[in-house]
Amino acid sequence: MEEDYNNLRQALHTELHAILNYWQNNTVDGLHGGFVGKRDFYNNLIPKASKGIILNTRILWAFSAASNYLKSDTYTSICKRSYDYLQTKFRDKVNKGVFWELDYVGQPVNSRKQAYAQAFAIYALSEYYTFSKNEDAKHWAIELFECLELHARDKKHLGYLEAFNEDWTEIKDMRLSDKDMNAAKTMNTHLHVLEAYTSLLKIYDHHPLKDALKLLIELFHQKFLNCEHHYDLFFDENWTLLSDSVSYGHDIEAAWLVMDAAELVGDEKLLTHAKNIALKVADTFIAEAVDSDGGVFNEKNRTTAHIDTDKHWWPQVEALVGLDYAYALTQDPKYAKCALQIWDFTKNNLIDHDHGEWHFRVDKEGNNYSQEDKVSMWKAPYHTTRACIKLNTNI
Repeated sequence: MEEDYNNLRQALHTELHAILNYWQNNTVDGLHGGFVGKRDFYNNLIPKASKGIILNTRILWAFSAASNYLKSDTYTSICKRSYDYLQTKFRDKVNKGVFWELDYVGQPVNSRKQAYAQAFAIYALSEYYTFSKNEDAKHWAIELFECLELHARDKKHLGYLEAFNEDWTEIKDMRLSDKDMNAAKTMNTHLHVLEAYTSLLKIYDHHPLKDALKLLIELFHQKFLNCEHHYDLFFDENWTLLSDSVSYGHDIEAAWLVMDAAELVGDEKLLTHAKNIALKVADTFIAEAVDSDGGVFNEKNRTTAHIDTDKHWWPQVEALVGLDYAYALTQDPKYAKCALQIWDFTKNNLIDHDHGEWHFRVDKEGNNYSQEDKVSMWKAPYHTTRACIKLNTNI
């Protein structure tokens, strides 16, 4: 088992280079600056595709994190290109924050302020600062933290509101995407604010930031976690639950991200609680989310018990990380065994050996969806690169 698990780590180290090579070679927009907005299933460039903030911040994070992990300057130019494009095109120099979407030449076409997007900018800028020591990047990350605390933090009911107009005024449609519920507070956004604040605290030792991060950890324990060891997803402003969905990828991702945050704030009681919860979530995940072929299902409806049996690319790799944390805590081989099964499924079904990169998703029989893109607003090198790095730094 241990030899197989070490082989998994090595395979992910190798896959990291393949992922980075794809994104370096296929996404630089030499004509209009920054990075192209879309490539289809067959890796064909989609001309004049919009450029989203999530794709662009995730590119900066991925290449910065890889540079820090590899201790290499190989990707310096692509990191700088990404940072410069965010700075010159996505940054709102009037109202602060970052825009949601630009057209293909870099003009804002959706200037709304999603808390989720500000969080990813903080996350990317913090990682980039660690690599580059660019003080402007650090100062911008701090500015974005202050924006979220000023405009998005709910001082009365706690937590963070989902979205705003360009000038940070109230907006009716708060949805992150067409697939999401229009809810004032979501687990997904809080998870990535927590992730961003954890990353920022590593470079900015600031008591209000640490207090905000501690509060986020407590919200995950007290508001989002339910009695079935899943994390509830959509709420109104007063924390009334609006949904009955389970997202398996978010469950296992939250388990380890909350543990990382608790360790950084230095509260032993909180950390112990986070570890205990992470193991319960991991056990529930193994029992419910993993198919007999090793693939991770997408979602479940708690009311009807209907399972969305599609297998998206990102829950597979978040499972590798979450199970690796559980294995490190317990040395129980069941976690390593499950991770190995998931990796076998992933390398055989989700890595596209014909057209490059990874498939967005496959169905229960392993058939891919040719209408899904290789590069898009939501298809970026973040989950995959992070898993490759995490399993080789958590040893």
